[in-house]
Amino acid sequence: MQVRRIVVNLETPDPAAAREFYQGILGLELLMDHGWIVTYGSSQQMSVQVSFASEGGSGTPVPGLSIEVDDVDEVFAAMSASAFEIVYGPTNEPWGVRRFYVRDPFGTIVNILSHRP
Repeated sequence: MQVRRIVVNLETPDPAAAREFYQGILGLELLMDHGWIVTYGSSQQMSVQVSFASEGGSGTPVPGLSIEVDDVDEVFAAMSASAFEIVYGPTNEPWGVRRFYVRDPFGTIVNILSHRP
């Protein structure tokens, strides 16, 4: 037996509200839209990971999602310009990432990060 895919499902009364945050700013592709469920993703191969945490690091709350991007500062600027609530950062963490937390349209804290060289 081998895990083939892990999908995160976030409950919301308005799935269409995800469009600006996940497609518009983060650039994910619309993969499926049945009205009651909307799925965004990427055709790029990615690692499968599930994390279990007692805190988010540096004394922060545990984020509901972590999304690694190639340019965290570019995404931070776009999220700030779109008036999404920045919850933490951006900051360089001692474990080698630059990151910030932002609240998505549904209230989920999302950890946006890039690994530092």
